Amino acid sequence: MYREDHDTTGPGPGTSGSGTSAPGPGTRTSGSRTQASAPAVPTGDAGPALAHLLVGLQLTDSAFPSGFYTLSHSLEGFAQARAVDPETLPALLESLLVHGVGPADATALALAHRATREGRPEAVARVDEHLFATKLGQEMRRAATRTGRQLLDLAAEVYGRPEIAAYHARVVRREVPGTQAVAAGITYAATGVPVRQAVACDLFAFCASFAGAALRLRLTDHRRAQVMLHAVAPAVERTVEAALRRELADVGATAFASDVMSGRHERAEARLFAS
Repeated sequence: MYREDHDTTGPGPGTSGSGTSAPGPGTRTSGSRTQASAPAVPTGDAGPALAHLLVGLQLTDSAFPSGFYTLSHSLEGFAQARAVDPETLPALLESLLVHGVGPADATALALAHRATREGRPEAVARVDEHLFATKLGQEMRRAATRTGRQLLDLAAEVYGRPEIAAYHARVVRREVPGTQAVAAGITYAATGVPVRQAVACDLFAFCASFAGAALRLRLTDHRRAQVMLHAVAPAVERTVEAALRRELADVGATAFASDVMSGRHERAEARLFAS
């Protein structure tokens, strides 16, 4: 059962607990009045505001409790089958990006982001349902919805945006699946992060989570993991641009080996990760 959540937004940035605005950078006071000066920062894809960058950094931080830490993204299944080693690990990451996460989750994120910005919640729901249907294994479906629900629950409290809270309420009522990619698309759109930056952030979060799983599975060390994350950057860039060009009918992964390994992992006697 999904946990019920109260629709509370709380005070926004720069406010005290009582809801009274507190002076911050870019404000000037005159007597008992506080006047805020308009921030001189660019917005949009051409020059995203620093605030948008900070949102992206927060959401991709491994300390953000979205549940990614519990996932190996089928890597544990590959390791159990001895189908990956330290030398082939970077190639597996790039393959999962290009043929798995990119055509499926990254594309769904971009579509959900656009629909949220345009105020079309039913279009967001269609993307969510389509992405959920493309995930063949129970393990992958469960991982996607558990992390998505957790992200919406926390993001509604952290950012206080009505779009996030409204969709989380629909997930609680089981009207929509609440996959992680769609939850991320809603969150990034509601906080004003441009779509290209949003897709890039989520893909990097996937790569970092994959590298973290590889560390725990002893398939790499900390130094080689960082080398791998840097080396995969061009593939991330290509995957972002491809995701931005796709439509709903294109959503779906073709990483069939990952589906097979996930199915085996689901029935394994001992597991370190949930996927």
